[in-house]
Amino acid sequence: MTPVATPFFFYFLAALSVGSALGVILRKNAVHSAIFLIFTLLAQAGLYLMLYAPFVAGVQIILYAGGIMVLFLFVIMLVNLERSLKEEQFNKQWLAGSAVAALFGVMLLLIYRNGGGTFPSTRAILPEASNTQDIGVMLYRNYMLPFEVASLLLLVAIVGAVVMAKKRI
Repeated sequence: MTPVATPFFFYFLAALSVGSALGVILRKNAVHSAIFLIFTLLAQAGLYLMLYAPFVAGVQIILYAGGIMVLFLFVIMLVNLERSLKEEQFNKQWLAGSAVAALFGVMLLLIYRNGGGTFPSTRAILPEASNTQDIGVMLYRNYMLPFEVASLLLLVAIVGAVVMAKKRI
């Protein structure tokens, strides 16, 4: 399936996503990291739109960039940042992190060299018009119980955050 927009927009969104992801891990301020994470999630939603997945892009924006990031910001506000700032920022695990990053880079290069995978015929090709309808039918028919369990877990997390915030006041 070919992307909707020109390659310029793809490279722009990809660079924005990678640059924002680097901003997430390189910023010392937790609020700035959360804002960079929002930019990363929005850039990924733009990439989903280019690949004819408007439902996934909408879920990415509403659920992750909206709801989950609000919860992250509440947690950041509840954490005692003064004590966290006194602790050492990086705990001398650069060697292990560099080794994992190098292995991941080698894996990406091997995938790129092999042409994106060995099973190109297993990719799902969905018509654009029925994408959202098919996801809705699968979600509410086949996966109704896991969907409801996830919604209850989110409700418990919200109630827990409210209770934790109320104890501090």
